[in-house]
Amino acid sequence: MSGTNKGDWPLYEVFVRGKRGLNHVHVGSLHAADDRMALTHARDLYTRRNEGVSIWVVRSEHIAASTRDEKDPFFAPSADKVYRHPTFYDIPDDVPHI
Repeated sequence: MSGTNKGDWPLYEVFVRGKRGLNHVHVGSLHAADDRMALTHARDLYTRRNEGVSIWVVRSEHIAASTRDEKDPFFAPSADKVYRHPTFYDIPDDVPHI
């Protein structure tokens, strides 16, 4: 989609992983004509001080999210699966990032 009117450009969500971070963090949104432009603008807007090592841009229309209203019923099924919680074993001290 490469409309000539900036208002026709799709909205992208921007995620940046910092030099000291392990995860990408949502830092903002921007409009761009295509994926390459979105990456370039995201780099220029959100990593001006060389703080990022990786950038993800995703069209907002492609993000699916749960709603605040379905918070309790949506997450309730995980409560009855105790095997998903690391309570049955000790984590060694030399295992990083847990």
